[in-house]
Amino acid sequence: MTKIDVRLKTYSNYINGEWVASETKETGVSNNPANTEEIVGEYQMSSTNDLDKAVKSAGNAKKAWRKLSGDVRGNYLQKAASVLEERIDDVALTMTKEMGKTLPEAKGETARGVAILRYYAGEGLRSVGDVIPSTDKDALMFSTRAPLGVVGIITPWNFPVAIPLWKMAPALIYGNTVVIKPASEAAITCAKVIECLHDAGIPEGVVNMVTGSGSIIGPEISNHPGVNGITFTGSNQVGKQLAQTAISRGIKYQLEMGGKNPVIVAKDADLDLAVEATISGGLKSTGQKCTATSRVLVQSEVYEEFKEKLLAKVAEITVGDGTEAATWMGPSVSQTQLDTVVSYIKKGKNEGAKLLSGGNKIDEPKSNGYFVEPTVFEDVTSDMAIAREEIFGPVLVLMKVDSLEEALDLANDSEYGLSASIFTTNINNMLSFIDDMDAGLVRINAESAGVELQAPFGGMKQSSSHSREQGRAAIEFYTDIKTVFVKG
Repeated sequence: MTKIDVRLKTYSNYINGEWVASETKETGVSNNPANTEEIVGEYQMSSTNDLDKAVKSAGNAKKAWRKLSGDVRGNYLQKAASVLEERIDDVALTMTKEMGKTLPEAKGETARGVAILRYYAGEGLRSVGDVIPSTDKDALMFSTRAPLGVVGIITPWNFPVAIPLWKMAPALIYGNTVVIKPASEAAITCAKVIECLHDAGIPEGVVNMVTGSGSIIGPEISNHPGVNGITFTGSNQVGKQLAQTAISRGIKYQLEMGGKNPVIVAKDADLDLAVEATISGGLKSTGQKCTATSRVLVQSEVYEEFKEKLLAKVAEITVGDGTEAATWMGPSVSQTQLDTVVSYIKKGKNEGAKLLSGGNKIDEPKSNGYFVEPTVFEDVTSDMAIAREEIFGPVLVLMKVDSLEEALDLANDSEYGLSASIFTTNINNMLSFIDDMDAGLVRINAESAGVELQAPFGGMKQSSSHSREQGRAAIEFYTDIKTVFVKG
C-alpha cells in the first residue's frame, strides 16, 4: 500500500543556533500511530560526535548567558511563549499525529507549554537568596544562586511539549544552557518547540537539540565531561543507569520515573464524581501518563454500585484517530507499547483476574493503528503483575477493601509513590489519607493525573530521585547555593 506522506519533512538537529544534519547522514521516520502508513516527518539519527558538538556549543554560550540579567533571560521566554501561542494549532496537530493523544488534549498541553514559559519568565525578577545575619557587625552576609552550567535533558514521548518546557524553561531562566534529547516517538513535536525558541531570538548555543537513538545519545549525555547536570523523565531502568553515571562524575541529576497510582473510593464518596475522575485519570491519553490511575481500591459497601457505573461509562468510550472529533481515546504510541499493554492483559487473565471489559486489540476497521480497548479487571490481588507493575496503557484494576485502613495499606504496597487520590466526603478520611499516603502528589476528590505548573511535582520511593520539578522548587535542582560574606 502506498505511503501517505502528507506532512513529510526532514527535521535537523539544532546546534549553535543552526539546523544541521547529523554526521551519520541517517534519519529515522516518525509514523502516525493511528495510521502507520502516514509519515509525520523524519528526524536525525545522531552520533556521539553530534552530541559532542551540541555540548560544546552550550559550553561556549554559558558564560554570556549567565551574565544576562534574569529580566533579559525572561524576555526571551516571553517571546517564545508568544510564538508558541501563535502556533498552538499546528504544534497540537503535530503532537496528535505523532504520538496519538486526542487533539483537545494536545491543544491543552500546548497551552500549558505557553503558560510554563510565561511562569518561568517571571522567575527572572524573583528573589534568589536571603540576607543572613553575621556575627561580625561590620560585615554583610547573604546567599545567592549560581547556575550549574550545561544541563543535559532527556524527555519522553507522552508529554512532548510540556515536559521539555518544564525542564528547559527553569534551566534557562536560572542561567543554564541546555542540550535536549527528546524521545524519537516525539522528535518532530519537540523540534517545533525548539523552532519557537529559535524564532524568539534565543542566543546561539543557549538551546541545543540532538535526536536519535536513546541507547547511543542518552548514556553519552550523562557521561560527557561538558555536562554539569542531567534531568530525565522515563523508565526506572534507564533512570538508574543515568544516575550511576552522574554519581561517578559528581554531577547533579534529577529523575522522574514510574508510577502505579492508586485511587481510593470511600463508602461515603460521590460515586459519579469518582467514576468520572477514575476514567479520566486512568484512560485519557490511552493511560500513557506516569500519574495515570491504575489501581482502584473501593470500599465493599459501594463496590458493586461503583463497578456498575464505571463499566457503563467505559462502554461509552470511543477509540480512534485523535484528530477526529468523536474520538475520546487514541492509540498506543507504538507497536512496542501496544504489545506491552496486550501482554499485561494476558498476564492478568493468566494470574486469575476477572476481565470485566475490553482486553482486545482493535483490528477492524482500524487495522493501520495501534489501538486497544479500554480494559477493566476485578478479583485482582496485590501480588499480581497488573497490580504491581507499570503498564502505561488503558488498564484499570478494581480491588475491593473493607476499610480505609486496608485501602491505605494496599495503596502503599508498591515500589512506586508518585501520585494518589481519594474520593470521600469525610474530613477524617481526608486527613488520614494526607498523612499516611506515601506519594509525592496526593489529591482529594480529584483524579490522580495532573499537577499545576506552579506547584512542586515529583514522587517518593522508586518514582523519582526525591527531587522536585516545576514551580519555585525547580530552582533547587538547576542552581547551587552560594554564600557571600562581604567586609569593607
